[in-house]
Amino acid sequence: MLVASLGCAALKLAGWSLPQRLLEGERLQRAAALLPVALLAALVAVQTLGEVDGVGPRVAGVAVAAVLLAARAPFLVVILAAAATAAALRTLL
Repeated sequence: MLVASLGCAALKLAGWSLPQRLLEGERLQRAAALLPVALLAALVAVQTLGEVDGVGPRVAGVAVAAVLLAARAPFLVVILAAAATAAALRTLL
């Protein structure tokens, strides 16, 4: 734990010591803007497909959420519909 903490502190210090001209580059700005989206997508994929048991209902819930998000449904409706879909399928299976 201590080694991980020191590693994180060293990484943060390395980021602070970078010259400002490197941080203002167009490529780095684009990558920094897209990085949270990629990390969130990877987290959703791992959580949805990570375990073998119950993958079907989870995939169906994510699919329902994707369709509702594409249709610009309110976020609360998306969450409730995805949860209801996964719960219904778990009950039936």
